[in-house]
Amino acid sequence: EIMTIDLSTNYLGLELKNPLIVSACPISRDVDRILRLETAGASAVVLYSLFAEQFWVDPLTRTSNENRPSVDSTKLDFGTSIDGYMTLIKMAKKLCSIPIVGSLNVESSGDWLKYAKLMEQSGADALELNVYFVPTTIDETATIVEQKYLDAVEDVRKRIGIPLAVKLGPFFSSLPNMAKRIEDAGADGLVLFNRFLQPDIDIEKLEVAPRLTLSSSDEVRLPLRWIAILRKQLKLSLAASSGVHEPSDFIKLILAGADVACVASSVMRRGPTQLTTLLDGLKEYMVGHGFESVDKMRGFVGQRVGDNTSAFERAGYVQTVTSYRDGTQL
Repeated sequence: EIMTIDLSTNYLGLELKNPLIVSACPISRDVDRILRLETAGASAVVLYSLFAEQFWVDPLTRTSNENRPSVDSTKLDFGTSIDGYMTLIKMAKKLCSIPIVGSLNVESSGDWLKYAKLMEQSGADALELNVYFVPTTIDETATIVEQKYLDAVEDVRKRIGIPLAVKLGPFFSSLPNMAKRIEDAGADGLVLFNRFLQPDIDIEKLEVAPRLTLSSSDEVRLPLRWIAILRKQLKLSLAASSGVHEPSDFIKLILAGADVACVASSVMRRGPTQLTTLLDGLKEYMVGHGFESVDKMRGFVGQRVGDNTSAFERAGYVQTVTSYRDGTQL
Protein backbone atom coordinates (compact mmCIF):
# COMPACT_ATOMS: atom_id res chain seq x y z
CA GLU A 1 0.00 0.00 0.00
CA ILE A 2 1.35 3.41 -1.01
CA MET A 3 1.61 5.82 1.92
CA THR A 4 -0.32 9.07 1.49
CA ILE A 5 1.75 12.16 2.36
CA ASP A 6 0.21 15.47 3.41
CA LEU A 7 2.66 18.31 2.76
CA SER A 8 0.23 21.12 3.59
CA THR A 9 1.16 23.64 6.26
CA ASN A 10 0.01 26.92 7.75
CA TYR A 11 2.22 30.00 7.66
CA LEU A 12 1.08 33.44 8.86
CA GLY A 13 -2.47 32.11 8.80
CA LEU A 14 -2.11 31.23 5.11
CA GLU A 15 -2.84 27.65 4.05
CA LEU A 16 0.09 26.50 1.90
CA LYS A 17 0.37 23.35 -0.21
CA ASN A 18 3.83 22.61 1.21
CA PRO A 19 6.43 24.17 3.53
CA LEU A 20 8.77 25.49 0.81
CA ILE A 21 8.65 29.15 -0.18
CA VAL A 22 10.97 31.39 -2.20
CA SER A 23 12.71 34.20 -0.32
CA ALA A 24 13.02 37.77 -1.50
CA CYS A 25 15.61 37.73 -4.30
CA PRO A 26 16.12 38.92 -7.90
CA ILE A 27 14.36 35.84 -9.31
CA SER A 28 10.95 37.33 -8.55
CA ARG A 29 11.42 40.45 -10.68
CA ASP A 30 9.01 39.28 -13.37
CA VAL A 31 5.82 37.24 -13.52
CA ASP A 32 7.18 34.60 -15.92
CA ARG A 33 9.80 33.58 -13.39
CA ILE A 34 7.27 33.57 -10.57
CA LEU A 35 5.08 31.23 -12.62
CA ARG A 36 8.08 28.93 -13.15
CA LEU A 37 8.69 28.88 -9.40
CA GLU A 38 5.05 27.98 -8.80
CA THR A 39 5.19 25.17 -11.38
CA ALA A 40 8.36 23.80 -9.78
CA GLY A 41 6.62 23.56 -6.41
CA ALA A 42 6.90 26.84 -4.51
CA SER A 43 3.94 27.22 -2.15
CA ALA A 44 4.43 31.01 -1.92
CA VAL A 45 6.81 33.64 -3.27
CA VAL A 46 8.21 36.60 -1.38
CA LEU A 47 8.88 39.29 -3.96
CA TYR A 48 12.25 41.01 -4.08
CA SER A 49 12.54 43.82 -1.53
CA LEU A 50 11.73 47.47 -1.90
CA PHE A 51 14.32 49.43 0.05
CA ALA A 52 13.64 52.47 2.19
CA GLU A 53 16.19 54.36 0.09
CA GLN A 54 13.84 54.13 -2.87
CA PHE A 55 11.35 56.31 -1.02
CA TRP A 56 13.64 59.31 -0.54
CA VAL A 57 11.73 60.95 -3.37
CA ASP A 58 7.99 60.35 -3.11
CA PRO A 59 6.79 59.18 -6.56
CA LEU A 60 3.30 60.47 -5.78
CA THR A 61 4.39 64.06 -5.11
CA ARG A 62 7.85 64.06 -6.74
CA THR A 63 9.14 65.91 -3.70
CA SER A 64 11.98 65.06 -1.39
CA ASN A 65 11.07 63.00 1.66
CA GLU A 66 11.99 64.63 4.96
CA ASN A 67 13.74 61.39 6.01
CA ARG A 68 16.08 61.47 3.02
CA PRO A 69 19.75 60.93 4.00
CA SER A 70 22.50 62.96 2.35
CA VAL A 71 23.07 60.44 -0.46
CA ASP A 72 22.63 60.96 -4.19
CA SER A 73 19.68 58.68 -4.96
CA THR A 74 20.27 59.07 -8.71
CA LYS A 75 23.27 56.79 -8.31
CA LEU A 76 21.20 53.98 -6.79
CA ASP A 77 19.92 51.45 -9.32
CA PHE A 78 17.14 49.25 -7.96
CA GLY A 79 15.95 47.93 -11.31
CA THR A 80 12.34 48.99 -10.93
CA SER A 81 10.00 51.74 -9.81
CA ILE A 82 7.57 51.67 -6.92
CA ASP A 83 4.71 51.77 -9.40
CA GLY A 84 6.29 48.83 -11.21
CA TYR A 85 6.48 46.87 -7.98
CA MET A 86 2.79 47.37 -7.28
CA THR A 87 1.96 46.37 -10.85
CA LEU A 88 4.02 43.20 -10.38
CA ILE A 89 1.96 42.30 -7.32
CA LYS A 90 -1.27 42.79 -9.26
CA MET A 91 -0.08 40.73 -12.23
CA ALA A 92 1.28 37.94 -10.05
CA LYS A 93 -2.00 37.73 -8.13
CA LYS A 94 -3.93 37.58 -11.38
CA LEU A 95 -1.83 34.80 -12.94
CA CYS A 96 -0.63 32.74 -9.95
CA SER A 97 -2.60 30.58 -7.55
CA ILE A 98 -0.08 30.72 -4.71
CA PRO A 99 0.23 33.52 -2.12
CA ILE A 100 2.34 36.51 -3.11
CA VAL A 101 4.17 38.27 -0.28
CA GLY A 102 5.44 41.85 -0.53
CA SER A 103 8.78 42.77 1.01
CA LEU A 104 9.96 46.02 2.60
CA ASN A 105 13.59 46.46 3.65
CA VAL A 106 14.07 49.26 6.20
CA GLU A 107 16.35 50.20 9.05
CA SER A 108 13.79 51.96 11.23
CA SER A 109 10.31 53.37 11.33
CA GLY A 110 9.70 56.14 8.80
CA ASP A 111 7.43 57.70 6.22
CA TRP A 112 8.29 54.92 3.75
CA LEU A 113 6.25 52.46 5.78
CA LYS A 114 3.13 53.90 4.18
CA TYR A 115 4.02 51.79 1.17
CA ALA A 116 3.15 48.71 3.21
CA LYS A 117 -0.49 49.75 2.83
CA LEU A 118 0.01 50.23 -0.90
CA MET A 119 1.27 46.65 -1.16
CA GLU A 120 -1.83 45.44 0.62
CA GLN A 121 -4.05 47.48 -1.69
CA SER A 122 -2.23 46.01 -4.69
CA GLY A 123 -3.25 42.52 -3.56
CA ALA A 124 -0.32 41.15 -1.54
CA ASP A 125 -1.40 38.23 0.64
CA ALA A 126 1.10 39.16 3.34
CA LEU A 127 4.03 41.48 4.01
CA GLU A 128 7.57 40.62 5.03
CA LEU A 129 9.28 43.45 6.89
CA ASN A 130 13.05 43.04 6.66
CA VAL A 131 14.63 45.24 9.31
CA TYR A 132 18.27 45.67 8.36
CA PHE A 133 20.04 47.92 10.84
CA VAL A 134 23.67 47.80 11.92
CA PRO A 135 24.59 50.03 14.89
CA THR A 136 27.86 51.81 14.17
CA THR A 137 28.38 54.30 17.00
CA ILE A 138 29.10 53.80 20.69
CA ASP A 139 26.07 55.91 21.60
CA GLU A 140 23.59 53.36 20.23
CA THR A 141 22.69 51.17 23.18
CA ALA A 142 21.00 47.80 22.94
CA THR A 143 17.79 49.42 24.16
CA ILE A 144 17.88 52.02 21.36
CA VAL A 145 18.58 49.37 18.71
CA GLU A 146 15.78 47.08 19.86
CA GLN A 147 13.31 49.95 20.00
CA LYS A 148 14.03 50.78 16.35
CA TYR A 149 12.84 47.30 15.43
CA LEU A 150 9.77 47.43 17.64
CA ASP A 151 8.75 50.89 16.39
CA ALA A 152 8.93 49.69 12.78
CA VAL A 153 6.87 46.57 13.52
CA GLU A 154 4.22 48.50 15.46
CA ASP A 155 4.05 51.17 12.75
CA VAL A 156 3.47 48.64 9.97
CA ARG A 157 1.01 46.64 12.04
CA LYS A 158 -1.16 49.74 12.46
CA ARG A 159 -1.18 50.34 8.71
CA ILE A 160 -2.09 46.92 7.30
CA GLY A 161 -4.62 44.17 7.88
CA ILE A 162 -2.79 41.39 6.06
CA PRO A 163 -0.40 39.01 7.88
CA LEU A 164 2.98 40.45 8.86
CA ALA A 165 6.26 38.55 9.01
CA VAL A 166 9.41 40.16 10.40
CA LYS A 167 12.79 39.14 9.04
CA LEU A 168 15.65 39.96 11.36
CA GLY A 169 19.26 39.11 12.07
CA PRO A 170 20.63 36.99 14.91
CA PHE A 171 22.65 39.73 16.61
CA PHE A 172 20.69 40.38 19.78
CA SER A 173 21.86 39.94 23.36
CA SER A 174 18.72 37.91 24.02
CA LEU A 175 17.08 36.74 20.84
CA PRO A 176 14.23 34.89 22.65
CA ASN A 177 13.23 38.05 24.51
CA MET A 178 13.39 40.15 21.35
CA ALA A 179 11.36 37.56 19.44
CA LYS A 180 8.63 37.66 22.09
CA ARG A 181 8.52 41.47 22.02
CA ILE A 182 8.19 41.42 18.24
CA GLU A 183 5.34 38.95 18.60
CA ASP A 184 3.68 41.24 21.16
CA ALA A 185 4.15 44.19 18.79
CA GLY A 186 1.84 42.48 16.31
CA ALA A 187 3.97 40.24 14.09
CA ASP A 188 2.36 37.05 12.82
CA GLY A 189 5.66 35.39 12.04
CA LEU A 190 9.44 35.56 12.26
CA VAL A 191 11.86 34.83 9.41
CA LEU A 192 15.21 33.67 10.81
CA PHE A 193 17.50 35.12 9.55
CA ASN A 194 18.42 37.86 7.11
CA ARG A 195 22.01 37.65 5.87
CA PHE A 196 24.13 40.68 6.67
CA LEU A 197 26.34 41.05 3.62
CA GLN A 198 29.81 41.77 4.92
CA PRO A 199 31.85 44.40 3.02
CA ASP A 200 35.21 43.55 1.50
CA ILE A 201 38.18 45.76 0.61
CA ASP A 202 39.72 46.11 -2.84
CA ILE A 203 43.42 46.32 -1.95
CA GLU A 204 44.35 47.79 -5.35
CA LYS A 205 41.65 50.48 -5.60
CA LEU A 206 41.89 51.05 -1.83
CA GLU A 207 38.16 51.20 -1.38
CA VAL A 208 35.30 49.21 0.05
CA ALA A 209 34.07 46.58 -2.41
CA PRO A 210 30.52 45.25 -2.03
CA ARG A 211 30.48 41.53 -2.75
CA LEU A 212 27.50 39.19 -2.81
CA THR A 213 28.22 35.64 -1.66
CA LEU A 214 25.43 33.11 -1.92
CA SER A 215 24.74 30.96 1.11
CA SER A 216 25.94 27.40 1.73
CA SER A 217 24.44 24.44 3.59
CA ASP A 218 26.64 25.17 6.62
CA GLU A 219 24.56 28.28 7.29
CA VAL A 220 21.42 26.24 7.95
CA ARG A 221 22.64 25.50 11.47
CA LEU A 222 21.99 29.04 12.68
CA PRO A 223 18.22 29.08 11.99
CA LEU A 224 18.10 25.40 12.98
CA ARG A 225 19.44 26.21 16.42
CA TRP A 226 17.12 29.10 17.14
CA ILE A 227 13.96 27.56 15.74
CA ALA A 228 14.48 24.56 18.01
CA ILE A 229 14.89 26.90 20.97
CA LEU A 230 12.00 29.24 20.12
CA ARG A 231 9.38 26.81 18.80
CA LYS A 232 7.63 26.06 22.10
CA GLN A 233 8.08 29.55 23.51
CA LEU A 234 6.26 31.50 20.79
CA LYS A 235 2.84 31.29 19.16
CA LEU A 236 3.74 32.99 15.88
CA SER A 237 4.89 31.28 12.70
CA LEU A 238 8.58 30.49 12.25
CA ALA A 239 10.25 30.54 8.85
CA ALA A 240 13.83 29.36 8.37
CA SER A 241 16.02 31.25 5.93
CA SER A 242 19.67 30.75 4.88
CA GLY A 243 21.42 27.54 3.93
CA VAL A 244 18.60 25.51 2.38
CA HIS A 245 20.43 23.78 -0.48
CA GLU A 246 19.89 20.05 -0.07
CA PRO A 247 16.85 17.97 0.93
CA SER A 248 18.62 17.19 4.22
CA ASP A 249 18.77 20.92 5.05
CA PHE A 250 15.04 21.22 4.39
CA ILE A 251 14.24 18.12 6.44
CA LYS A 252 16.30 19.25 9.43
CA LEU A 253 14.49 22.58 9.63
CA ILE A 254 11.06 20.93 9.68
CA LEU A 255 12.22 18.48 12.37
CA ALA A 256 13.47 21.45 14.41
CA GLY A 257 10.05 23.12 14.23
CA ALA A 258 10.00 25.43 11.22
CA ASP A 259 6.61 26.10 9.64
CA VAL A 260 8.29 26.80 6.31
CA ALA A 261 11.76 26.88 4.81
CA CYS A 262 12.76 29.80 2.57
CA VAL A 263 15.08 29.31 -0.40
CA ALA A 264 16.89 31.74 -2.65
CA SER A 265 20.58 30.98 -3.17
CA SER A 266 20.07 27.35 -4.19
CA VAL A 267 17.41 28.32 -6.75
CA MET A 268 19.63 31.12 -8.07
CA ARG A 269 22.41 28.56 -8.55
CA ARG A 270 20.40 25.64 -9.94
CA GLY A 271 17.16 27.10 -11.25
CA PRO A 272 13.50 26.52 -10.29
CA THR A 273 13.78 22.72 -10.63
CA GLN A 274 15.77 22.79 -7.38
CA LEU A 275 12.44 23.33 -5.62
CA THR A 276 11.18 20.04 -7.05
CA THR A 277 14.36 18.31 -5.89
CA LEU A 278 13.91 19.60 -2.34
CA LEU A 279 10.25 18.58 -2.20
CA ASP A 280 10.94 15.12 -3.63
CA GLY A 281 13.63 14.64 -1.00
CA LEU A 282 11.21 15.63 1.76
CA LYS A 283 8.54 13.21 0.49
CA GLU A 284 11.01 10.35 0.27
CA TYR A 285 12.19 10.99 3.81
CA MET A 286 8.65 11.17 5.18
CA VAL A 287 7.71 7.86 3.56
CA GLY A 288 10.90 6.20 4.79
CA HIS A 289 10.38 7.40 8.37
CA GLY A 290 6.62 6.97 8.63
CA PHE A 291 5.62 10.64 8.77
CA GLU A 292 2.16 10.95 7.24
CA SER A 293 2.08 14.74 7.40
CA VAL A 294 4.31 17.74 7.83
CA ASP A 295 2.33 18.63 10.95
CA LYS A 296 3.37 15.35 12.61
CA MET A 297 6.97 15.80 11.51
CA ARG A 298 7.31 19.44 12.53
CA GLY A 299 9.30 19.86 15.73
CA PHE A 300 9.77 16.11 16.20
CA VAL A 301 13.40 16.63 17.16
CA GLY A 302 13.15 20.23 18.31
CA GLN A 303 10.56 19.35 20.94
CA ARG A 304 13.19 17.32 22.76
CA VAL A 305 14.71 20.62 23.76
CA GLY A 306 11.71 20.88 26.08
CA ASP A 307 11.70 23.51 28.78
CA ASN A 308 15.43 23.31 29.49
CA THR A 309 16.69 25.12 26.41
CA SER A 310 19.83 26.42 28.11
CA ALA A 311 20.89 22.88 29.01
CA PHE A 312 20.27 21.81 25.40
CA GLU A 313 22.39 24.67 24.08
CA ARG A 314 25.21 24.10 26.59
CA ALA A 315 25.24 20.35 26.00
CA GLY A 316 25.54 20.83 22.25
CA TYR A 317 28.42 23.24 22.72
CA VAL A 318 30.33 20.97 25.08
CA GLN A 319 29.79 17.88 22.94
CA THR A 320 30.90 19.65 19.76
CA VAL A 321 34.11 21.00 21.27
CA THR A 322 35.14 17.90 23.23
CA SER A 323 34.39 15.43 20.43
CA TYR A 324 36.57 17.17 17.83
CA ARG A 325 39.75 15.37 16.85
CA ASP A 326 42.44 17.44 15.18
CA GLY A 327 43.93 15.63 12.20
CA THR A 328 46.96 17.89 11.89
CA GLN A 329 50.40 16.99 13.16
CA LEU A 330 51.93 19.52 15.55
